Amino acid sequence: MGEESGRYNRGEESRISQWLRRRQKPSADPGAGRESLLLAAAAAGLPLAPAAHPAGYRCSCDRVGCPTPARHPVSFAWQTQSTTDRAQIERWARNQPQANFITATGMVHDVLDVPLDAGRNALERLLNAGIDVGPVAESGAANGQSRMLFFTATRGTPEDEDEWWPCELDCHPETMDEHPGLRWHCRGSYVLVPPAQLPDDRSVDWIRGPEHPLPDPLTLLETLTDACAQYAGEGHEHHPVAWPLGR
Repeated sequence: MGEESGRYNRGEESRISQWLRRRQKPSADPGAGRESLLLAAAAAGLPLAPAAHPAGYRCSCDRVGCPTPARHPVSFAWQTQSTTDRAQIERWARNQPQANFITATGMVHDVLDVPLDAGRNALERLLNAGIDVGPVAESGAANGQSRMLFFTATRGTPEDEDEWWPCELDCHPETMDEHPGLRWHCRGSYVLVPPAQLPDDRSVDWIRGPEHPLPDPLTLLETLTDACAQYAGEGHEHHPVAWPLGR
């Protein structure tokens, strides 16, 4: 990682890092621009489905002690329900004005999910190297371990299904604390799509919007894993990278 890594370890920030840190949150009005952002995500090919939302400090679902408040779909059929149909998304958004939305991964796109500090470091390095980076979102976390989500094209399903592990076996959204390193969301998983509201005034917001084309995940993978290894080396608890086989 050389001199660039040394700069990062000493806490020096580049212009890109400073911009990310002072980036303002969206309007306090949760409805401002919400529908247009959801439609933009769908127009980019991200299949959407309604999700739970905060209800005070709890989740809007009926589950007592919900482990992922405001982070999960409202329907068990979310994989088949997910759609890019504009009219359907407009109906959901208008009939459920507080609902968050998830996007199902492994259909059109995957998501590489990393700790926020590692993601900032990786994003800076990728942009400085002239590598095409697609949509990127920042997701708050109750335990202070916020995440950065890199949206990529999906690698698809290999011809030999025995070589494939659905993402949820390794990094289902409920296992976030078990995988503080890189998590690869593909078939069988989902992430919240911005704009999303979480308990304790946290949120999920775009850093780079869905107008950016989806890159091949392999063009980002080495930089992201390197940044996660550096993040772990700075004293953060680390577990093996969680990604599917057969890539």
